Amino acid sequence: MRQTQGQIITVGVTGASGALLAQKALALLDDDARVARVHLVVTETGQRLFAEELGLTSGDLRQLPSRILGRATNKIEVLPNKDVGASIASGSYEVDSMLVIPCSMGTLAAIANGTSDDLIARAADVMLKEGRKLVLCIRDTPFNRVHLENMLRAQQAGAVIMPVIPAFYDQPKTIDDAVTQYTCRVLAQIGLPQEKMYRWTGRSSSKEAKA
Repeated sequence: MRQTQGQIITVGVTGASGALLAQKALALLDDDARVARVHLVVTETGQRLFAEELGLTSGDLRQLPSRILGRATNKIEVLPNKDVGASIASGSYEVDSMLVIPCSMGTLAAIANGTSDDLIARAADVMLKEGRKLVLCIRDTPFNRVHLENMLRAQQAGAVIMPVIPAFYDQPKTIDDAVTQYTCRVLAQIGLPQEKMYRWTGRSSSKEAKA
């Protein structure tokens, strides 16, 4: 029986544009009392993404979570992407769910085709083989046939394919509004619904008549 109280989540970050999404997901997970531990794995291009989109300078990888959040955190642990012998690389280690946010087409291809040559791809492979929740927040456009076929292959293997597509029914006023709504929808997929998420409740006929 697991001794840790609360969920254990793996977050993978790749070089696809969308550092704000990873930052928001990590902030929400860090604040969520239902989450006990977050294992963060960042590819080399993912580290470059944080530098280019968030202005985070390179440094000690272990300090990356605090630099991303702008505050100290004891919940988020960084694992090197080259460490294919890390805990999350084994199905015997209990992880409740995994997010890859954002997920590049290259990482999607590695996951869809089972080429577990780095920790993100191996950890994702473990989630699929153990029947655990894996959400791939793919970020690219337009999609070519290879992308679409890899999405289908990953979905058929058990992954949730969740392209980074913003919603507008909540009438977002800022980029952060759109980022928050999308990220909350992602966390709802792994059983962590957030109070900040806007929920559509329908529209009355009177409102429709005025539209």
